[in-house]
Amino acid sequence: MKSNAITIETTVNSPVEKVWEFWSNPEHITKWSFASPDWHTPYADNDLRVGGQFKSTMAAKDGSMSFDFGGTYTTVDHLKKIEYTLGDGREVSIIFDALGESTRVTETFDPEETNPIEMQRGGWQAILDNFKQYTEES
Repeated sequence: MKSNAITIETTVNSPVEKVWEFWSNPEHITKWSFASPDWHTPYADNDLRVGGQFKSTMAAKDGSMSFDFGGTYTTVDHLKKIEYTLGDGREVSIIFDALGESTRVTETFDPEETNPIEMQRGGWQAILDNFKQYTEES
């Protein structure tokens, strides 16, 4: 992780087993992995194991823009921690803290060089907030 890594978090009112399943199953990833209502994730694939890869396509609902988000897993500690390296070399770490019937999800990521730090923090937090809402309501 770089020294300027960004950390975001949320507490999901669901047990860690459900949180892990919803975080890692492509059927669920397509339902929550977007930062705003005018975007969606029409495709997701996930091979959750060390050396495994994942890819999701994030797209504007109006069809004007899309991009793939993907990387390779470097750590998979079942129900506790996931780490991966993005295609551009940035590192990401997600910690799942079981708190009984709730789970704290803490995500730390290396920022990219193009967009302002606060914009990146806001976008990743919005996706994490979507994850919380979708998991709690499903």
